[in-house]
Amino acid sequence: MKETGNDKKRRGRPKKNITEKVSAATAIVKRGRGRPPKGQAVTVKAAATQTTKASSDLTYKPMNAWDSTKFNKKTIFSFSEGYKAFMNKAKTEREFVKETIVLAKQKGFKNLDEIGNAPLNPGDKVYRVIKDKLMLLSVIGSKPVEQGTRIVGAHVDSPRIDIKQNPLYESTDMAFFKTHYYGGIKKYQWVTIPLALHGVVVKADGTIVEVNIGEDEKDPVFTITDLLPHLAKDQYEKKLSEAFQGENMNILMGSEPLGDKDEKDRFKKNILALLNEKYGIVEEDLISSELEAVPAFKARDVGLDRSMIGAYGHDDRICAYPAVMALFETENPEYTAICYLTDKEEIGSVGNTGAESRALENFIADLCALTSKGPYTDRLVRASLDRSKMLSADVNAAYDPNYEGTHDKMNAGYLGKGIAIMKFSGSRGKSGASDANAEYLGEIRKLLNDNNIPWHITELGAVDKGGGGTIAMMIANLGVDVIDVGVPILSMHAPFEIASKADIYAAFKSYTVFLK
Repeated sequence: MKETGNDKKRRGRPKKNITEKVSAATAIVKRGRGRPPKGQAVTVKAAATQTTKASSDLTYKPMNAWDSTKFNKKTIFSFSEGYKAFMNKAKTEREFVKETIVLAKQKGFKNLDEIGNAPLNPGDKVYRVIKDKLMLLSVIGSKPVEQGTRIVGAHVDSPRIDIKQNPLYESTDMAFFKTHYYGGIKKYQWVTIPLALHGVVVKADGTIVEVNIGEDEKDPVFTITDLLPHLAKDQYEKKLSEAFQGENMNILMGSEPLGDKDEKDRFKKNILALLNEKYGIVEEDLISSELEAVPAFKARDVGLDRSMIGAYGHDDRICAYPAVMALFETENPEYTAICYLTDKEEIGSVGNTGAESRALENFIADLCALTSKGPYTDRLVRASLDRSKMLSADVNAAYDPNYEGTHDKMNAGYLGKGIAIMKFSGSRGKSGASDANAEYLGEIRKLLNDNNIPWHITELGAVDKGGGGTIAMMIANLGVDVIDVGVPILSMHAPFEIASKADIYAAFKSYTVFLK
């Protein structure tokens, strides 16, 4: 490294170091020999202040959210009940959007695409839905939209088992659906559990039929079978990644025949007959369907103290639901507040319902056009994006003491310590990351501290152990300041993920103060 002028030795008598300065100045004051030399009195005062701080709050130590004097257990539990009830009705991205539309209309939100070119005024509430799987909601602020917005963005898709387009077959007097898993899953976690079928089937005439089998207590459920341990010698000897093959994860649909015993495909035909009876569909209709197999069990309290919630789809509806609720709490904000709910995050945020789409840009462009006092130009939306700020509301991996070595404990997410802030995502050398700038991190940290909301700084895992990403990267590419702020969970991407009720409430409070 090249030596600089400041690194070179000074000629002549060496200067006193700071300790000598403080000692000399203190001695002068104590002897009462007049006023301390210029500048040294300030040094003494600063040293005294630093000494006081060293004994109290110089160190960083995140608090447990349950210890917060600003959090009320009754309020935390009440908010969690609302979340569980919503989750039981919204196990797919389509269902999340559908249920959110119902709540939004109750709160006075209007469909932006149905109001025409009517101007929008501060306090107005609007929403937009794209392909029934992406949704944007907004409360218009007092400042012009081109001066920036405040966005909380989350994704509403979750890892699952998708049904193939030509799925139904029979083998050894049983009928099965062929599948293709969606997102990053551990395949072994999805076998031998009760599954429900959710989704839509588009018939030949264009009619859309909604399917939901397995949630009602009177409904049948489905499952993927596994090998008994008595005969699993070869399976045990394989790598975990090889012991369960995706192509063999076929869902058991039935075992009762239809028609004469000599008739071909009579087990398959019985399933088709039942589907036709209930939904009026034929086998070809399955080609134009989106059917998802999800865990059939409901969200439940976990622990004797009921302090946690176990559910399918915490990632990322545990952040999306508080984001929606926070926007509903937002009235007459200074900056236009936006809740951005995307699809396809688990497979890269692709497509016209993912965060890589133009949905957010187009939405902000329309808000600029309908609120601007002058003529609309493309510069308005560019200026708005450059001045906007966003919280990428996505989950983080909570440290699990049963699996040592996966995290750097000093920078890990923890259950019960409030909202998890993640400056950067990605893997290994921050590949595929969104890395927020220090100024924006400082701004968010101050906001949470000023509002007494428990938080802690996190990474997704130890360096070189793996990694992952969120929608933050796509939004940062638009010029928006963005950082990941979400709920830490255990058993991420499993059929039954675990989260602290206090952390869920901390997310709601965080998103609320940010939007306001």
